[in-house]
Amino acid sequence: MPEVSMQAIAPSVQTALAHRLSVAPMMDRTDRHFRYFMRQITRRTLLYTEMVTSAAILHGDRPRLLGFSLEEKPLALQVGGDEPKALALCAQIAADMGYDEINLNVGCPSDRVQSGNFGACLMAQPERVADCVAAMRQAASIPVTVKHRIGIDNRDAYEDMAQFVQVVAAAGCDRFSVHARKAWLQGLSPKENRNIPPLRYVEVYRLKQDFPHLNVEINGGIQTLTQAQDHLHHVDAVMIGRATYDDPFLFAMADRIIYGEEAEVLKPEAIVDAMLPYIARWTEQGLKLHKISRHMLQLFAGQPGSRQWKRYLTERSSEVGAGVEVVQLALSQVLAVQARGMETLRPR
Repeated sequence: MPEVSMQAIAPSVQTALAHRLSVAPMMDRTDRHFRYFMRQITRRTLLYTEMVTSAAILHGDRPRLLGFSLEEKPLALQVGGDEPKALALCAQIAADMGYDEINLNVGCPSDRVQSGNFGACLMAQPERVADCVAAMRQAASIPVTVKHRIGIDNRDAYEDMAQFVQVVAAAGCDRFSVHARKAWLQGLSPKENRNIPPLRYVEVYRLKQDFPHLNVEINGGIQTLTQAQDHLHHVDAVMIGRATYDDPFLFAMADRIIYGEEAEVLKPEAIVDAMLPYIARWTEQGLKLHKISRHMLQLFAGQPGSRQWKRYLTERSSEVGAGVEVVQLALSQVLAVQARGMETLRPR
């Protein structure tokens, strides 16, 4: 696979911040194969890596953790950490590799993240976050952004969030991506923290009103592009998370609806065809098909043939030697179901 040159030129801050829609960073979801798949559906939507800790970036298998294809851009690297010097090095690495942005995770509530003193618990330490942002800004020319919650535990009044944003903004944060739920650091699992605390969109709107010069993005519970359009009346950008994975084709009209482009809208079967050369290259190098096809299972969500598509790919993609032919056969089952449906509807 072609990799990004270490001398890749990053776009201007203005270009990187022009986005109005993004797919949220999601663990075990937004890897390079999912991102390449999503890029067949939308060209303009900003995509994120999974969160990678600063320690992993500095000491781990960097090509495996950070490698990406040029086709995935615009692309942001999300990093977890709380040491300004380490994060500065990560920002420099991200810029050198050609990432368009580096994003600091101040929203994840998991125990593992808390034990490392990063993620949502950092909302209680705005000065620390500001030091991290300032160090990253000084180290690299790409935008430095922060993803955070509206609050944590009992520090969830609007004034707490506003004070956090004010301190971090002074350090030069280029965008605040706000998950419109608080996080309970004790007592709720990460999954429960995505659903149980109520959504408080109005407080994110108020943040934009009170800090009109800041770039504010809203996240949490957004399921459709129509909902995204409604939010864009109040904030600069919208981030969609789990709904992307449940129905990736909802982004098919994103470039037209959100960005106003006369973009071609591919049908799901055309997206499958577009993925075949990519799948062939990776499986020929020894990658298991399911590493890619698992991200494609919901492509036909809500459409005739979706059940057959998911079942065939799930059952066959882990077999030894499975490659593009498995995907093609799965697609043929979808098309057969749809053809039978059209035959039933055709007047006699």
